[in-house]
Amino acid sequence: MPKLNCAKCRLRSCHAGIKDLAMLPSFCPIKRSPALVKKVSASYRQKRLNDFYVMAALTEKGCYDAREARKGRTLPLRPRIREIAEFAKLIEAKKIGLAYCSGLAEEGSRVTAILEKHGLEVESVICCCGAVDKTEHGVPPEFKIKGPDQFEAACNPLLQAELLNRARTAFNILVGLCVGHDMLFTSKSKAPVTTLIVKDRFTGHNPVISLYTKYHNDIV
Repeated sequence: MPKLNCAKCRLRSCHAGIKDLAMLPSFCPIKRSPALVKKVSASYRQKRLNDFYVMAALTEKGCYDAREARKGRTLPLRPRIREIAEFAKLIEAKKIGLAYCSGLAEEGSRVTAILEKHGLEVESVICCCGAVDKTEHGVPPEFKIKGPDQFEAACNPLLQAELLNRARTAFNILVGLCVGHDMLFTSKSKAPVTTLIVKDRFTGHNPVISLYTKYHNDIV
């Protein structure tokens, strides 16, 4: 069976609603797995999942100027932090979790303030919670950034997830967790997880810029 390769498809027939199988590439899920497409679509009819999904669609719709959309133009109205706040209201969430990196403590504080302004309760947990040295998590001393003899607080995504699990948050927001640590958090979080900020030390947490600027060609 051909591997999944949507990123190399230039037709984007799925987006346009074209279902002519003959014109689709062999790797297209519409062509290679039509039964699976129908099976998964049916799962969206489960009430709890469907309610969540529909609220996500309403949040998406609310991000655009409706009058401009009817003219075929997309005029955005909200930044992502506002999207998250509005989505929380739609699903009637009361308590939101925030797992953030110590390197983005200021951003974590600002996120909390904005969400609280929207009437949401925020449970926030910093990455180095627990004050455990990296060596206690099995990291060799020579892998420490500041040197083997220095105390270096370990990122603790499993503890972040467990604390927010116990807080019974409706969903959790990631702000700047390291690559890998974010995956560990997501794998252990009982609540759904969305990302507000991804960590990119080189670009000031704006990773998309590396896809477009020629000055990064030799780095990426």
